[in-house]
Amino acid sequence: VQLQASGGGLVQAGGSLRLSCTASGLTFGRYGLAWFRQAPGKERDFIAGISRSGGSTYYADSVKGRFTISKDNTVNTVYLQMNSLKPEDTAVYYCAADLFYTGTGTKGGMDYWGKGTLVTVSS
Repeated sequence: VQLQASGGGLVQAGGSLRLSCTASGLTFGRYGLAWFRQAPGKERDFIAGISRSGGSTYYADSVKGRFTISKDNTVNTVYLQMNSLKPEDTAVYYCAADLFYTGTGTKGGMDYWGKGTLVTVSS
């Protein structure tokens, strides 16, 4: 199983980025997906999740209203649209998949993790 995240980069505060994470080696439509992030010197935090069907989503308070998670089961990809970015959003962003994640809350231990993509927001 591989989860490949992309789309990170340097952006000014107030700007937008869209992260993508493409999965291979699993039946994508059977898995709930989530994005986490880890800022320098901090623990990795859950920020957004989506159910296997895409019908249920959940966001951490820190990103609610600014970030949108979506998935396209036809191309095995989950997205994170990030708007109104702030310097405190600077982190390495990770995607993850879990067979039992339902998109109705946070979940720490996921089945599969991708390598991160760095997002840097300048002030």
